[in-house]
Amino acid sequence: MSIENLLSIAKAEVGTKEKFSGGHWVNDSKYNRWFGRIPGYSQGGYGWPWCAAFVSWVAHEASHADAFPHSASCGVGLNWFKNRARFSWYPAVGAQVFFGSSGGAHTGIVYAYDADHIYTYEGNTNAAGGAEGDGVYAKKRARRDAYVYGYGYPNIAGGSVSADPDAARFGYRHAKVSDVVGGSKPSYEVFPGGDFFKRRPKSPIVTAMGKRLVAVGCSAYEDGPGPQWTDADRASYAKWQRKRGFTGADADGWPGKTTWDALKVPKVK
Repeated sequence: MSIENLLSIAKAEVGTKEKFSGGHWVNDSKYNRWFGRIPGYSQGGYGWPWCAAFVSWVAHEASHADAFPHSASCGVGLNWFKNRARFSWYPAVGAQVFFGSSGGAHTGIVYAYDADHIYTYEGNTNAAGGAEGDGVYAKKRARRDAYVYGYGYPNIAGGSVSADPDAARFGYRHAKVSDVVGGSKPSYEVFPGGDFFKRRPKSPIVTAMGKRLVAVGCSAYEDGPGPQWTDADRASYAKWQRKRGFTGADADGWPGKTTWDALKVPKVK
C-alpha cells in the first residue's frame, strides 16, 4: 500500500456527515462507531469530536494503521509523532496536520501543498473550517496561519514529497512547490538587522526563524518556538552558526545577515 492509496480513501469520504438529531449535529459519526465508546459523552458514548478518529480510520482502511496514532485526541497524536522523531514544521503529501496554538485543537491529512497553502482532508469540520463541524471536507488553508501548528510524517515505504529541506531524515523527498500544486517560488524574510533581535522582540518572524532552526536540527528549545525572542532562540541560533562553521564570538547566537540568508526563513504573511 502507498500514500496515494491513503489519500484516495480519504478523498472518497468527503461529504460524509455525522448524525443530525434534535435540530443539530451531535458528533456521532461512522468513525466514532468504528473507534468505540468514550465514557462521559452523549449518544451513548459516541458523541465526541472525531477529527482524529477520522485520520485513524483512513489509516486503518489503507492498511497503514501502524504508521498513524490510534487515538481520538489530537494532542496524543501529535506527541505520538514527536516521540518517534517524525514531526516537522513543513507540510508533506500524506502527512497528518495538527492545528491550534499547541497542536491539540484539530487535525487532518495533507493531500497537497504550494508556496502559500496546504490542501487537506479533514473530519469533523465544516464549510468555514471550524474544529467542531458536521462532516468530512476538503479544505484549503494558509500554510503560515497561526492556526497551523505542524505535521506528523507517517513511516510508509517509499515516503512522499515534502517541503522540508531535510525531508530525507523521514525517508521523504524534498520537492519544489511547483512539483506539487504548481505554486510560485517561495519567498524568504529579509534580514531584519541585528538590533532587531537584541531588542528581544515579540514577532511572528521569531516563530518562523525558530521553526527553521528546529527543521535544520539546531533546536535548544524545551517549549516552542514562539513569537517572543528568548535565550532558547539565541542558543538555537548559536547552534546554527556553529553548523555553518562559525566559532567564538561569531557564534554568539545573535543573528547576522550571512547565516540568516542561509537559514531561508519563510516569508511571514
